[in-house]
Amino acid sequence: MYCSDGAERDEAKAEQAVEEKQITKTWEDHLNDVAQSQDRAAFEKLFYHFAPRVKAYLLKLGSDAGQAEDLMQEVMAQVWRKAKLYDDSKAGAATWIFTIARNLRIDAFRRDRRPEIDENDPALMPEPERPADQTLHAREVSNRLQDIVAQLPEEQKTVVVMSFYEDKAHAAIAEELGIPLGTVKSRLRLAMGKIKTVWGDAAGVTL
Repeated sequence: MYCSDGAERDEAKAEQAVEEKQITKTWEDHLNDVAQSQDRAAFEKLFYHFAPRVKAYLLKLGSDAGQAEDLMQEVMAQVWRKAKLYDDSKAGAATWIFTIARNLRIDAFRRDRRPEIDENDPALMPEPERPADQTLHAREVSNRLQDIVAQLPEEQKTVVVMSFYEDKAHAAIAEELGIPLGTVKSRLRLAMGKIKTVWGDAAGVTL
């Protein structure tokens, strides 16, 4: 009976470790999950994060609300269909997705026969792709940070994930967790202090 209980505890710990690793996955990881296994949960995370940002980008470029909504839907559909074409050694997930948005925006102008569009307009250009060695280094840094975050106390890890990975405002975190705003800020300060301590100064990364 004791062995059985111990095995169950070990299994529970293993499952928790897997869940913690999944919580801190990067957008590149989620995109690769879609590419490799058509992971719908991963795509859902990508959709809810990028869809409103893509729509805002299209509105900024001059699309009206209806066209921006239609193009955003097409962008995310292409993310699902073309995920296998994504290469994380060449571009980050955001650069790849916004490049799709830019190209669809240009195609829409061509269909509407609007010759005034300038394809070289800086506003239409995505961020320049980083060299492969920089992309690899950034991925290594990201993986290292994920491991460190996974070791934080649960209450600190929660606010770090919500703030930095889910891009939520401090006030929204406080409301969702039902805790004072000062508590959110205090937990973040403690978490960042521990991350810096574990990371050390040798990494050359500003946290």
